[in-house]
Parts: sequence; C-alpha cells; structure tokens
Amino acid sequence: MRITILTLFPEMFDGFLSTSIIARAISRGLVTVDFVNYRDFAHDTYRHVDDSPFGGGAGMVMKCQPVLDALNSVKTENCHIILLTPTGTQYGQAMAHNYAAYDHLIILCGHYEGMDARIYSHVDELVSIGDYVLTGGELASMVIADSVIRLLHGSIKEDSANDESYENGLLEYPQYTQPADYEGDKVPEVLLSGDHEKVRKWRLKESLKLTRTKRPDLFARHQLNKEEQKLVYQIEDEEADNKQ
Repeated sequence: MRITILTLFPEMFDGFLSTSIIARAISRGLVTVDFVNYRDFAHDTYRHVDDSPFGGGAGMVMKCQPVLDALNSVKTENCHIILLTPTGTQYGQAMAHNYAAYDHLIILCGHYEGMDARIYSHVDELVSIGDYVLTGGELASMVIADSVIRLLHGSIKEDSANDESYENGLLEYPQYTQPADYEGDKVPEVLLSGDHEKVRKWRLKESLKLTRTKRPDLFARHQLNKEEQKLVYQIEDEEADNKQ
C-alpha cells in the first residue's frame, strides 16, 4: 500500500515514521509513506500558498493552485483522495478498514482557516477525526495513517487486531497482567482458571457491560446475537439485585 500525505510541514512526521508498528510495517514493505509539500508548487518568489478570504474575515485560506497542482502531481489511476476538514464525515473504524483496501491513499492536510472550497470537488471524501479544532491536518493525518497501517496484514498479530475496541462494535474487555494480587487488588479469578471458554464468555460479558455503560450510542447500534442477548439479561439481573 502507498499513503501520500500533502502537507505544509513534512518534518512533523519524522518521529511518526520511525517508531513502533509504523516503522515495522514500512521495513517489511507493507506500506510506503511519502510526502508532498504544497509550497513546492507555489509560483511566487516567497512560495505563498495562502491568501485573504474573499468577502473579508479573519485568517488566511489555502489557495487552489498550489494545492491542486500538488495533488495532480501524485494522483494515480485507482487512488482514493481524502481532505481533512471539520465539515467532513466523522472518522471511524469501518472507514479505516475501507481505506486499508486501497492501493493508494492520498490525504490532504488543511491549514490556516481552511482551504478554498473549490478544492473539494477534486477529492473523493471530506473527513474529520472529531469535533474539536486543531492547528492543521497533520495530526489528523497521522491518526488516519496509523489506524489504516495497523490493519494491513502482517503489521500486527491478527488476534490482537480482532480483539480491539470497535472491531466487533463493542469496547474491548478489561485487561490484566502480573502481579495477580497487587496490594489486595486481585485479578478476576476466571482469568486464572485456565478454562478458555469461561474466559471467552467473561470477556464478552465485560465488553457488553462496558459498552452499555460507557458508550450507549455504540451499544444501541450493535446487533446482539443470542449469546450476547443472554449475557445482557444477566447483566440487567445483576444490576437489579445490586439496587435492592
């Protein structure tokens, strides 16, 4: 897979590319990540990529010409182009899976007060990573690239990816490690039992309980199977008993 990031600050990505899962995926040839600086396509002596907005207002707006010239320099036949903007669709795990299936993903990082709106018609999707304001799209592009790269076969163990939060529509169950007893705070006995089926059911029940409590929006969208419905009944009975 190839990921191309269009940015004003390619130096921000140095640490991102050289650590942990990302560095390993690159070294294994699973992904290449390259960068294009918008300023390289500015026509004036000072390499300006922004200008004042028509109609007035605070801040500066990124211009069509350098952005679109930069984009056109890297577009490939089957690429998928996303532009990071607060007006975009909110990013989620299902979108990460979709992006991981592309051979070439291009990410446009915005900056200043945003981009000239005429650029929007040249991309496939407008994407936002959340309802808050960042200085630019660089951090958001790292979030998307990280979430996509870890899904590529060989980046991490398949079992690890399958058990993570959001993969099955639920939050991940609580995790524990040594020591089994830390100053009287003990690991649940079931996890020490060696009974894999009991452990599986406990983890599923805890995932349901955690999602139901912490993310009711996710829980409401999740389609419960018969086993999960039975476990939810158990959770409800336990809650009712605790209130008595």
